[in-house]
Amino acid sequence: MDHEAPIVYDLFGIPGFHINLSNVIMLTIAAIIVFCIGYFSAKNLKMKPTGMQNMFEWVIDFIKNAINSTMDWKTGERFFGLGITIFLFILVSNMLGIPFMLVNEETHEVWWKSPTADPIITMTFAAMVIVLTHYYGIKMQGTKKYFKGFVKPFPLLLPLNIVEEFANTITLGMRLFGNLYAKEILLTLLAGVGGATILGAVGAGIPMIAWQAFSIFIGSLQAFIFLILSMVYLSHKVMDEH
Repeated sequence: MDHEAPIVYDLFGIPGFHINLSNVIMLTIAAIIVFCIGYFSAKNLKMKPTGMQNMFEWVIDFIKNAINSTMDWKTGERFFGLGITIFLFILVSNMLGIPFMLVNEETHEVWWKSPTADPIITMTFAAMVIVLTHYYGIKMQGTKKYFKGFVKPFPLLLPLNIVEEFANTITLGMRLFGNLYAKEILLTLLAGVGGATILGAVGAGIPMIAWQAFSIFIGSLQAFIFLILSMVYLSHKVMDEH
């Protein structure tokens, strides 16, 4: 469990500008997969959908229902593109580390894993969502009306409302990270036991398969929860009751 991330320090000679190559690679792969899903699902549209088109239309209905559960569709329709992007990107990112992990045994660097098992990635996703909620809140309600919502029903709630914004960011990001990190730790432990001896491989085989199946459920559920919470936070900012 002493695996490390492949870090490039002081990129382009800029002090403090460090990047995790594994995260960059895995996020790029996730983006390519999501693009391919959308492209090939919509490439040859038919009146009677089959294959990927049928699956993608199911995803579209699923996202519409999720958004509809948090706000009226007249308001939520404009967030459909954001919602489907969030769900598919988080889902694919969650799934990447389930089949296997690639580790350089000499340097103990992990090159292939779920990028959402890194708190920096999940907190960045969460921060982006929260920033978007403020952007759309100001855009749809106007600056004056929007910021008045922070002092309702009385001005003394302003500090609590500000703290709530930070709490929402931490909750959104750390929930996703915690579940994915725990999933990858157990998979790594089972892989270590399975690779130690033949008896260990036999003993760890069934738990490994069972946990991988459960990890698919966890990854799907966390993508759905991230989507729902994102839409809930958005609805609080753009709806009149905010």
